[in-house]
Amino acid sequence: MNATVLLFGASGFIGRAVADFLAHDARVGTLVKVSRRQRPHEADWVRHDLVEGHVDELVPLLRRVGPDAVINCAGRLSGDSVALVEANALVTARLVEAMKTALPTARLVVLGSAAEYGVVAPGRPVTEDAAGDPVSAYGVTRLVSTRLIELAAGEGALDAVALRVFNPVGPGLPPENLLGRAAQAIRAAFRSGADHITLGPLDAYRDFVDVRDVAAAIGAAALAGHVPQPVLNVGSGTAVRVRDAVALLVKAAGFVGQVHESDGAPARSRQVQWMAADVHRIRDVLGWKPTHDLDTSIRASWEG
Repeated sequence: MNATVLLFGASGFIGRAVADFLAHDARVGTLVKVSRRQRPHEADWVRHDLVEGHVDELVPLLRRVGPDAVINCAGRLSGDSVALVEANALVTARLVEAMKTALPTARLVVLGSAAEYGVVAPGRPVTEDAAGDPVSAYGVTRLVSTRLIELAAGEGALDAVALRVFNPVGPGLPPENLLGRAAQAIRAAFRSGADHITLGPLDAYRDFVDVRDVAAAIGAAALAGHVPQPVLNVGSGTAVRVRDAVALLVKAAGFVGQVHESDGAPARSRQVQWMAADVHRIRDVLGWKPTHDLDTSIRASWEG
């Protein structure tokens, strides 16, 4: 196999991990990375803004590169409803329509989220067949994206897959998620000499998965010969109390101060007290399973 892969969102947290994975995958002959900003003197990067660009601008790019697989790792975790719709839902719609025109036989892989499920029953990992009932604007926009992929795949209009990524952690962890905010707070405490940090409530349970394992799942979905199911969970399969994950981060950082918990939680997660992925489908379909344990992933999150 000597596949050409076009990777959108290549400069982001997950995108960087995917780019690194694909760069070392013998199945990939050419990797073209896409950024919103011009990157001079880097021949394997091209400039395109999925949010601002139109379908008629995307089609020539797809035809010029001629990829066997297109991966979109771009998107937004926060912002107002308009920004979230544009970055998470409208972008997928543009990719689907452009690929129908330019590359109807190529594989399209987009990222979804555990937030698409909303509130689930504690103690039972959620399967891909569970009804989506998001409780945040973020989850709604990711669910719209996934539904567009399901429709395109179900109609036979496109070879498309949506990967519902749960809570990614690992090298390059950004401050937009809880552990990223915790790491940011610890670093600020080290700089100021503070003896404590304050975070939101830490009593919820989440499924943390290493971003390098997520990258491997994305690569597998992009390069597999056939993917019979258009929606796949990507998680560890285990729910971990957030307070315990933060404790691992505190230990990795060598922080000896206290961790205080405030009353407020982000709107996109406050109603969801327990979440874990059922990963049987992705194991059956792609032969994928996570290889990094949580302690290793969190140490890598701190070390960068």
